[in-house]
Amino acid sequence: KSYKGDKAAKPVVNRLDVHYQPGHGFTSMGETKESDGRYFISDNKFSKDRFLPVGPLHAETAQLIDISGDKMKLVADHSVYSEPHDSIIVRRDIIKTRQVYNLDEFPNAVMDPKDSGVFRNGKKVTVKLISQAPAFSMREFKVKKGDEITLILTNHDKVEDLTHGFGIPKYDIQFIVNPQETKSVTFVADKPGVYWCYCTNFCHALH
Repeated sequence: KSYKGDKAAKPVVNRLDVHYQPGHGFTSMGETKESDGRYFISDNKFSKDRFLPVGPLHAETAQLIDISGDKMKLVADHSVYSEPHDSIIVRRDIIKTRQVYNLDEFPNAVMDPKDSGVFRNGKKVTVKLISQAPAFSMREFKVKKGDEITLILTNHDKVEDLTHGFGIPKYDIQFIVNPQETKSVTFVADKPGVYWCYCTNFCHALH
């Protein structure tokens, strides 16, 4: 119809196969006033036979397509976590990443290793720790069964990418603290015993 002059017709000018079922699609800068029409990402479902299964939940596929020319071109194709939703494509120059945090931005930061310790207020206990490769500021700490523990951890390293982790088995506690960042976790010590507290982002032996 378009070829015959029908101005209302909306012809399909190009097709490109994706694998296999598009679930969500997004364009570059499409959620801003600066939408540029350069790229489109197709978040696809039911990509089951493209990747080795790792359990009941299989990897899906995201495919990046160049839509700037007369013909679409597939420029990137990679696996993504199952049921991909809500991708955002923005220009690299507007992303301002932070490699190292500012210690002063955290009111509860443990500023000095001498400030480390166990501080009790009845059944509420605050444990203050510093992590600096290759060790935590305390080799061990003791609390009582039934105590409500608030553990505050500050990463004193200033090296980009020297992220530390903190995990306690059987308490479902695991978090990471980036360089110069402070994080905390609160839990009830309801299981008597001895527990390893260890850095889950490996930096040095025995940390």
